[in-house]
Amino acid sequence: MTLRQTVVVLLGLCLAAAASAEITRIERGNLILENIPEIPPAVTTRLEQYQNTRAGSLAAWLPDGGLLITTRFGETNQIHEVRTPLGARRQLTFFTEPVFGATVPADPARNGFAFVRDRGGDEFYQLYWFDRASGESRLLTDGGRTQHSEALWSNAGDRYAYASTRRDGRNYDIYVAGLDDAYPEHRRVMEGEGLWLVLDWAPDDGRLLLLNYVSINEGYVFVLDIESGELTRVHDTGETVGYGAGAFDRDGSGVYLVHDHGSEFRELHHVALATGRSRGLSADIPWDVSAVVLSPDRQRMAFVVNEGGMSTLRLKDLRRNRPLPVPDLPIGVIGNLAFSPDGARLALTLNTPASPSDVHVHDLGRRTLTRWTQSEVGGLDTAKFPAPELVSFASFDGLEVPAWVYRPRGEGPHPVIVQIHGGPEAQSRPLFSPLFAYWVNELGAAVISPNVRGSSGYGKTYLTLDNGVLREDSVRDIGALLDWIETQPDLDAQRVVVYGGSYGGYMVLASLTHFDERLLGGVSIVGISSFVTFLENTQDYRRDLRRAEYGDERDPEMRAFLERISPLNNAERIRSPLFVAQGYNDPRVPYTESEQIVQAVRDNDGEVWYLLAMDEGHGFARKVNRDYFQAATVMFLRQLFDGTIE
Repeated sequence: MTLRQTVVVLLGLCLAAAASAEITRIERGNLILENIPEIPPAVTTRLEQYQNTRAGSLAAWLPDGGLLITTRFGETNQIHEVRTPLGARRQLTFFTEPVFGATVPADPARNGFAFVRDRGGDEFYQLYWFDRASGESRLLTDGGRTQHSEALWSNAGDRYAYASTRRDGRNYDIYVAGLDDAYPEHRRVMEGEGLWLVLDWAPDDGRLLLLNYVSINEGYVFVLDIESGELTRVHDTGETVGYGAGAFDRDGSGVYLVHDHGSEFRELHHVALATGRSRGLSADIPWDVSAVVLSPDRQRMAFVVNEGGMSTLRLKDLRRNRPLPVPDLPIGVIGNLAFSPDGARLALTLNTPASPSDVHVHDLGRRTLTRWTQSEVGGLDTAKFPAPELVSFASFDGLEVPAWVYRPRGEGPHPVIVQIHGGPEAQSRPLFSPLFAYWVNELGAAVISPNVRGSSGYGKTYLTLDNGVLREDSVRDIGALLDWIETQPDLDAQRVVVYGGSYGGYMVLASLTHFDERLLGGVSIVGISSFVTFLENTQDYRRDLRRAEYGDERDPEMRAFLERISPLNNAERIRSPLFVAQGYNDPRVPYTESEQIVQAVRDNDGEVWYLLAMDEGHGFARKVNRDYFQAATVMFLRQLFDGTIE
């Protein structure tokens, strides 16, 4: 009997002690647990320290120079105000639901901010206004089963624009409103088909820059005249182009656009509106430009480059067309850029493998970088957190696939957790992860996060290598990773578990159907089990976006292919233990995707733990739910790796 077979037998004995032939079902608050044993203190005590880390992310500047940030002091992220560097974080919103960002009008007389939140993770985001004088919030939109984007304020700060599915629940229209407008009176300035996004207001507030997003590989940019309703195409190349950020230039005669036309990567360009001429501004950078922001006077620009998963910051003087000095930042990931109202400072969120997200401010004149928040890390010494190592391995067709490896101390051989990102057009990056740190430091497991084909950040060709009928080529990349693990003397190829969420959850299930004999088990979080039922049941406003990636299930040939590769129709191949976690209100991957794979595996006498959170959506936003899931996962992993929980 091999070590893998021995461990699987031991886990089966442990599970048998927790569940008889009938399913053991327990309700724990808003959680429904099936076949999950009681979690002992031996699992939770040390884990709680890792779970009590926090993060602080930039939301917006206030007109008087203070900052709004999102952070969590209770169960969910809320808006806090910070007046000075490392000053007290004063909580402003106190909702049971998480708050997703904030936008502030330039007019200081407004004295408040707009924000969005949903209910129970249903992602029917509604717009609200928070009045800083009274501390009260009020609903700006309809409060129903419709989705709204964040409010994008005009330069004058008297109006805001947003996208909404208000008309039919499927297509996004563009609306403009003022704070005093009643919701039914919000003006629809453009009726759209599919997904539309508001990128920017023109300097004179008479036009909007819009993106019609079809997929990560395809989009169309327009300028909308608000009064006449005239829509003018920008940068019409006659070819399929993928777009990122966009903004009007200083006088409104042109726009800055990030696109991939004529390049493998998303480059920064200036496009003249009168002629359509596109002038490259980052052609010397062989990586994607991932974010762009202009100062309020549009004379300075900051943009971020994704260099193989690591962020680098660039600053540019647009008037003189020359680069500006940038602060010395550690290796990590930059997000949420914003210039101060006077344009003299740039705030950003920085996340590194050794520190959670925190807000820093760069003074462009003084060339100083000041930390504004320092989030708690549960009393842990983050210097002992594993530093990720960037490696690559050759897949079945010779393609080099990059991966981040977090190795424990010691010679090993160490068990391995293969963590597969979602998207699929996402990217594993060197981020702060207390969960990874716990797995490495406390379980002694190595963590490998591959960026299989179809991941973003490596060029548009790489991005399309898993589209449509190429879907299972990304699963074959996991097989090649298992081959690579066998060549590493410090890694134990007989003790490998796959873990992932959303599309990564599909990858977990697909990996088990293809490589079950090489895996100890898998953890699938809100994972797709059947592409056909997923496409039929995902929310209307998302369906066409996903068809562009996975294929159209209405086409008989594509439907047959999707049926053939779906884990649900290959569930008899899953013999290793499986842990499935799901949010009941998930609008992206409906809970039925998890329910059906759980039932199918059980029908084949497979062992499944199942966790259903009734107050969550596409993941776990509430700390109490997330903590329980992580603890249950640790117990699952310990039993897989060594048959114990000690």
